[in-house]
Amino acid sequence: MLSSDASDELLQLRTELAVARDLAEKAQANALNAEAEAARVRAINADLLARDAHLELMNEKMRRDKYGASSERSRRLIDQLELTFEELEADAAEAESLGAIAAAKATTVTAFTRVRSTRRDFDPGLPREQVVIPAPELCPCCVSADLIHL
Repeated sequence: MLSSDASDELLQLRTELAVARDLAEKAQANALNAEAEAARVRAINADLLARDAHLELMNEKMRRDKYGASSERSRRLIDQLELTFEELEADAAEAESLGAIAAAKATTVTAFTRVRSTRRDFDPGLPREQVVIPAPELCPCCVSADLIHL
């Protein structure tokens, strides 16, 4: 048998362990939320870079339309800008999907367990009444005496 000091110490250690586990769970949830937020920010940044590249491409195309094709260099520049835009657009899509995955990891939902109700007996103090309905001797449809008991 444990002495009262040892049992008190054991109880204190158990409560400290429960508090430490709770703090660890909260820290893990905070880390997952921070990771999800960082992924969301990376996705926004990639999207903004893709938009910037798209605007630069549009600017070069409008400049070419306005001033004409004065050199082959401008055509190669537009082609290069189109490739850059496509790469940045793909990076933005990838960052968005990674952000969605990180957000899904950070979202924790507690499981729902259904508690089935159990059938309870009636209170024995309740009054009981037995009702007996007599069966007909003749069939009400065809007035036949050939009734079968079920």
